[in-house]
Formats: sequence, structure tokens, C-alpha cells
Amino acid sequence: MSTALILGITAFFTSLIAAIIGFGGGMLLIAILPIFIAPALVIPLHGVTQLASNASRATFSWRFVQWALLPPFLAGSIIGSLLFGVILLGLPTTYIPCAIGLYLLLNLWCPPFTRFISQFDSFYLIGALQTGLGLIVGTTGPLSLSKLTKTLHSKDEIVATSAVFMTISHIAKIPVFMLITHLLWQSMSLAAVMVSCAIIGSFIGTRLRLKTNNTALIAVIKWLLSLLALNMIYSTIVRFF
Repeated sequence: MSTALILGITAFFTSLIAAIIGFGGGMLLIAILPIFIAPALVIPLHGVTQLASNASRATFSWRFVQWALLPPFLAGSIIGSLLFGVILLGLPTTYIPCAIGLYLLLNLWCPPFTRFISQFDSFYLIGALQTGLGLIVGTTGPLSLSKLTKTLHSKDEIVATSAVFMTISHIAKIPVFMLITHLLWQSMSLAAVMVSCAIIGSFIGTRLRLKTNNTALIAVIKWLLSLLALNMIYSTIVRFF
């Protein structure tokens, strides 16, 4: 199987998962990408694919989006992309998979870390951190999900509004990566395959949202993410030595 086919199928299933339960798809995708592509391409390609996944998920659930929450998040996202974009210029791309793996493990298994990131209750600050940190670790959806879960009471509203937030974050990230890496420009055919598959996954997942046992699915995703995160850290250490 070619890399494009494998990653296209991966984009489909991770987008399907995100459309059903509202999170996890982006984390799974960024944990799998380093197995098949160069470290410098992981976050740019992830950003393009997740932009399509989140934008399509928001489109298919547009009636549930809470638009009044968007302006402060958007303002914070613009500031975050500018500030963290400067930091990214001096960051060696070789160690990005390790940073992603550590972030995933802490977010999944370290309650103090989870409590720390959940205390950012301002949508301005959440927008800045979610978009800015996303330039470095790729997937930061839990930052806004923790706040949205406390603010909104409908699962469909949370999933749809989170999708719009992540769409904004990925739009803000992509211009930065197009300026600092030529690899994204050279991988547009791969990106097109993954984008198309992600949109299809969002379409099907949106319709399955109310028919799925989310508790069991979340448990499986948590353990799978942990194994993939450990693999990223191990692979980075092996390359270093």
C-alpha cells in the first residue's frame, strides 16, 4: 500500500472519530503521521488535513455552532500564531515528535497537567494558547473542549463549536508553515488525498454521532494514543543516539 493510500484511510477514520465524539481524531492522526513522513512535515500536513476535517464537521453541524463565542477566540488565535510563530523559527524539527508524544501522555494520564490546562477560562487566552501551541505540538483541542464543556450543555453544540475553534486555529497555523517549510508545497498531492478522505469521514461521522457507544470508543482511543505517543518518544531517542 502506498503512503498516500494509508494516510488517506487514516485521515478518514480519525475524522470519523472526531465527528462522533468531538475529539481524539486529531491526536490519533498526529501520532500516526511520524511513522510515514518526515518530522518537518508532520505538523504542516496535520494542520491542512485537520482544517478540512474540522471545517467540514462544523459545516455539517452548523445549526449547533454557538457563534457568539467566536470573536474572543479568533482574536486570541491571531495573537498566538504571531507569538509562537517566532518561537517555532528556532525550534529543531527533529524533536517535534518527542514533544508531541510527551504532550499526549501528559494530557491523557497526568491529572495535574490536565487541571493546569483546564484553568485557562478566557476564550482570548484559550485561542492564543490553542493556536500558538498547535504550531509546536500540532493538536491542542482539549484546551477549548474543557471550557466548552463547562459553558455549553448540548453535546452537538460542544462538538460543532469546537470544530469551528479548531478550524480557526488551523487556518492561522498554515500560513506560518508555508513560509518556513518547502515540504508542504511539495506534498500537495498527498494533502489532497488526506483532505478528501477527512471530509468524507466527517460526513459519515456526523450522522453516526448519536448511534455510537462513546464510552467504549474513548477508552480504546486513549490506550491507542498512549502506545503511539510512546513510539514517537522512543523513535526520537533512537535517532538522537
